[in-house]
Amino acid sequence: MSKKSVLALSLVLAVAAVQANTSDTLKKIKDSGAVTMGVRESSGALSFTLGDGKFAGYHVEVCDKVLRVVQKQLGLTQLTVRYQPVTSQNRIPLVQNGNVDIECGSTTNNATRQKDVAFAVTTFVEEVRIAVKANSGITSINQLNGKTVATTTGTTSVQTLRRHERANGVDFKEILGKDHADSFLLLESGRADAFVMDSQILAGAIAKSKKPSDFKIVGETLSVEPIAIVFRKDDPAFKKAVDDAIVGLMKSGELAKMYDKWFVQPIPPTQTSLNLPASVATKAAWASPNDKPMEDYAKK
Repeated sequence: MSKKSVLALSLVLAVAAVQANTSDTLKKIKDSGAVTMGVRESSGALSFTLGDGKFAGYHVEVCDKVLRVVQKQLGLTQLTVRYQPVTSQNRIPLVQNGNVDIECGSTTNNATRQKDVAFAVTTFVEEVRIAVKANSGITSINQLNGKTVATTTGTTSVQTLRRHERANGVDFKEILGKDHADSFLLLESGRADAFVMDSQILAGAIAKSKKPSDFKIVGETLSVEPIAIVFRKDDPAFKKAVDDAIVGLMKSGELAKMYDKWFVQPIPPTQTSLNLPASVATKAAWASPNDKPMEDYAKK
């Protein structure tokens, strides 16, 4: 074997060793006494920033509960949880490369993403809708012809809108925000006529706006999407630990109480309620825990 071949083989083995280490998340957590949680800064009541490096929301609290179960399972007297803000664009790569151990934001479980990462059992089922200014006169997809539609970089909402049967022949311009707060600002400032996104993210942005009555969520449901916690692929031990902890929260009724806390009751920073009771689809996911992708929901 040539010197060049030996070097190439060494590099391959080194990469394989790194991948093996990062895919054994429980060992990584036990050895380091720490875990990195991916969080979103403006993903509605699922995950948002309180400032000063603090984060809150339904999925942040779910992950906190899960990680305490993992801590007990590993026999750790202390577990340091580090928050790593992620975006729609970088959340999957950061999980894949080991910088984030568990992503607790607003990620849709779909077949394409399942090729790159693993998903926990579904904890929230979302409907994609359209937010507009209350005085816009827009109430349906077919009224978006000639309009500017905002969505967030790295999400699939506008593609979902274009695929909808009611969007046939509707010609609109797409404009991208770097995150959900930026996308809502495009609508708020008049640079966009509509903002297409998960309904709870829209509701959260409206609730936190200067004058919530200036906005409304309208139109047809564009898609139904299972939202779940994300971690690396090919790590069955960690997936089992996460899934078991979440199923425990489902069976005890604690998950439903957490949902009510974040989606029905007033939440920080403005103590405004989103008034979004759990949907039939979300309750069904709690009753029959599964990690099915959104494509399975579309078959119904």
